[in-house]
Amino acid sequence: MAKQHWKGSVLLAPVPPTLISCGTMEHPNVLTIAWTGVLATHPPMTYISVRPSRYSYDLIRESGEFVINLPTSAMMKATDFCGVRSGRDVDKFAQCHLTPEQAQTVSAPMIAECPVSLECRVTDTKELGTHTVFEAEITGVNVDERFLDSKGKLNLQQCGLMAYAHGEYFALGRKLGNFGDSVRKKKKPGKGKRQPGKKG
Repeated sequence: MAKQHWKGSVLLAPVPPTLISCGTMEHPNVLTIAWTGVLATHPPMTYISVRPSRYSYDLIRESGEFVINLPTSAMMKATDFCGVRSGRDVDKFAQCHLTPEQAQTVSAPMIAECPVSLECRVTDTKELGTHTVFEAEITGVNVDERFLDSKGKLNLQQCGLMAYAHGEYFALGRKLGNFGDSVRKKKKPGKGKRQPGKKG
């Protein structure tokens, strides 16, 4: 099948539409960021790319802290609103009925309605054209206890998260498999079970 060749662009999808909270508990702000991801496991490193024109840009640059909050599909309109309106003009926490919640390792607030919140402290800043990249260490992770199983494992697939692709929001679909399925050995039939006629 033939493919058309286009000039370079940011056509990478899907990506997570995250709510980035910054500022303080007394003066919280939130903006929507889809340009984010993982940089390293040890130490746990992430990044967000922010336009310098955004109200949150100076708040993050001055404090060196922010929180990445993962919104649910039910929060789609609030997530979109926080991406198209500025904190200079409106209190987005109040407008979207979001609740600022005290974080453990940073002064920036978390968002209580989000099932997962990652506390982040900036370690480096890079200016890359239209956006500035804030590289940060994840100093703490907060998860809603409703999504923990009896062993304390987070069932992330039950959180109802969403994805963003080229201007559109999508609810995550059905599970397709697990990491390592392609190389995992299949269990032999009857393995581990007592065979008929044999003493146990």
